[in-house]
Amino acid sequence: MQGKTVVITGATSGIGEVAAIRLAEQGARIVFTARDQARADDTMAALKKANAGADHVLHLADLSRLSEMKRVAGELAREPQIDVLVNNAGALFNKRQETADGLEMTFALNHMAYFVVTNLLLGKLKSASRIVTVASNAHRGAKLDFDDLQSRKGYIGFPVYARSKLCNILFNRELARRTGSGITANALHPGFVATRFGDNSGGLMRTVLKVAKPIGAISPEEGAQTIIYLASSPQVAGVTGEYFYECKPTTPTAEARNDEDARKLWEISESIAGF
Repeated sequence: MQGKTVVITGATSGIGEVAAIRLAEQGARIVFTARDQARADDTMAALKKANAGADHVLHLADLSRLSEMKRVAGELAREPQIDVLVNNAGALFNKRQETADGLEMTFALNHMAYFVVTNLLLGKLKSASRIVTVASNAHRGAKLDFDDLQSRKGYIGFPVYARSKLCNILFNRELARRTGSGITANALHPGFVATRFGDNSGGLMRTVLKVAKPIGAISPEEGAQTIIYLASSPQVAGVTGEYFYECKPTTPTAEARNDEDARKLWEISESIAGF
């Protein structure tokens, strides 16, 4: 990764931070987004320790708002080159919240931020650039209701999160089809990782995660391995449109392989984004 620039959204904790630091140790220059200045400062200090010779860059942004997605993408697009884009920022919300754009918060942050930032950076990505999208096996069992993408009916936190992860895989599928050869786009399941994920979700979900993490969760170091692999390994230099787990291609659900749904989600997302 010597001399390469890696853009990562959500790199101030968990698997995103681990991936950023490990890629920096391999020689990469890291450009990352964050919401919290204090945590961003801690991440920047770790990146400078990992690769002191690189000019790492921080962009503060609230990626749940369309205006912020577009603003930060515009700032990122001023980079001379982007070799890898890692879409990682995301969250789970126990109660339904709407953004200033009238979007359900999970859909906005977990899907639209990936969609908007990636599309606005495509012009900066060159042949051999890689796009890595963090999805999840939480998508298993999820189905999209195109008449209720904003989850106005019967909101329950985890199923809504699961649908957002299904959106990630469908987005990656259509992205790979549209980018064609040269740029690669792959999604991944990091595993059930012991991170800050879900700590602010509230209610029963927070309690369930608090109990489950010490029992069955893997470390952020382990969870970041597939991100690092897809961002850096020569073994996947020409692989695109796949879904990975533990650094190996795996098969997502039939719903996640539905090309018509992938196309429809893309077109609706374009309309929401105003593209």
